[in-house]
Parts: sequence; C-alpha cells; structure tokens
Amino acid sequence: LRPLLQNNLRGQSRANVAHHYDLDDRLYQLFLDSERQYSCAYFEQGNEDLETAQLAKKRHIAAKLLVEPGQRVLDIGCGWGGLSRYLAEVAGAGHVTGITLSTEQLAGAQSRASQSIHGERLEYRLEDYRDTQGPFERIVSVGMFEHVGPKNYATYFAVADRNLKPDGIFLLHTIGSKRTDNNVDPWINKYIFPNGCLPSVRQIANASEPHFVMEDWHNFGPDYDKTLMAWYQRFLASWPDIAENYTPRFKRMFTYYLNACAGAFRARDIQLWQVVFSRGVEHGLRVPR
Repeated sequence: LRPLLQNNLRGQSRANVAHHYDLDDRLYQLFLDSERQYSCAYFEQGNEDLETAQLAKKRHIAAKLLVEPGQRVLDIGCGWGGLSRYLAEVAGAGHVTGITLSTEQLAGAQSRASQSIHGERLEYRLEDYRDTQGPFERIVSVGMFEHVGPKNYATYFAVADRNLKPDGIFLLHTIGSKRTDNNVDPWINKYIFPNGCLPSVRQIANASEPHFVMEDWHNFGPDYDKTLMAWYQRFLASWPDIAENYTPRFKRMFTYYLNACAGAFRARDIQLWQVVFSRGVEHGLRVPR
C-alpha cells in the first residue's frame, strides 16, 4: 500500500510540507541555529557548537558547487533561505532563486532577504520543483529529496537536467537508506513527515544515470547524530518559552522524533550524503573536502 501513496502529486506535496514545516515559527526559531538550518550540520573538528557547524556546512556546499561571481543558482527546497543568502552574500552568486512549498518558510526567507545587503540577488517562490524553469549555472537541494518519493526520482533528476546549463554543477544533500526499501518508519510517517521516503545509493544512481556524471559522493551521517542532539538540547531549554502553545503530548512526540532519528544515525542505519553531479566536465571536478 505504501508505494501507492507515494505519488506526491502537487496538492499532496504541499499538504505534506505544511504538516511539519508550517508549525509555529517560534518553535524553529528557538531550537535551530540563528539561520534556521533544518538539515545536517558539518562538524569539521568534531566539537564545534551548532552555529559554527552549520556555517561550515554552508561554506562546504558553496565550495563544492564552485560558485563563481554572477552565476544564477537554484535552491530546491530553500527552507528559511539561510543557504541561499550565504551563496549570494558570501559566495558571490549573482542571483539565487529559492523555492519551497512552505508558506511559513517562504515568509521567513522573504523577510530576511529584504534585510540583506544583497537582497536584490535573492528571489523566493512558493513553487513545486516540477514547475521551475531555468536555466541555472548551479543547482543545490538540501534536505528536500527525502520528500520526493521513489515514483518521482526520475522526474526529479529530469527537472534538474532541464534547468541546469550544459557546464553546470548540481549538489544533492539528502538523508539516505543503506538498503533499497520504499518503506519508512510508520511512526515518522504518521506524525512527522507524511509520505517521506529515504533513497538508497542504488535509487539515486539509477535515477541520475541518464542525466549526469557523478563527480563525488560524501557521507557524513555521524554528524547528523550530533546535529540532532544539539537540536534536542535547545528544544528542552526553550520548552518553557513555548509550552503554552503546545501540549505535553507534543513535547513527548518531538522528543521521541529527535532522539529516534539520532539513534538511527548513531547505529549507521541511515546516512547523510552530499552528491555532486555534472555532465562530464573535462578532466573532472576537483571537489573540495
């Protein structure tokens, strides 16, 4: 039954996103870092605080994308816009288009863009990735592919191919499963991420093969354990400030969600991958590590 429910058509995709990402904005403000990066941080030294590790993640992505001044970048699943602002303000991208299906994230990204010194380089849209029209020199997608669903993997990579210039670079950052299995934890599906599904190496390789050359595959899944534990500590510390807006049941649910996911990463049951694609740049890309 589950594979039949994973079509993630446009209307269903927006409802799935709203279920989790359109919660009270203060919740995310209090347990995430200041830029609201809701994806795995990169702990280069192993003992950094969350802010430092999330900044390192953005720097790491920009370096792998080899962003050059003036380039157009597409951020698929832009969240609150932290990465796209970094690409415009620090990496020097000429124009960054961020798309999301969350109205709360869109409002937050647009608000922060209006305060940015490079706000004219930033554009945010409430848009399904299947409707996006390029071209772009660079495409990045962080923490969104988990919501695509196996039935749409081929479409997803075809859309990236359609929107990427011939000499472009595409970076996919996603949680992954060590086995090819279209099922997810039923509790996570019911309470946290409806119709989500973790891709496997095989599924990503099969779907991307008609379109791209895989230049680099980097696994730093253990860093998600550290990220989730940092979120959990911040969630507990901030609970008195938001308790009046939520029930004790919600606190138990969120506690279980963060700790169960951390445990899965700690057990190496699930992974965190950054995969860099091109169309076969001459002599290959020198992807930084």
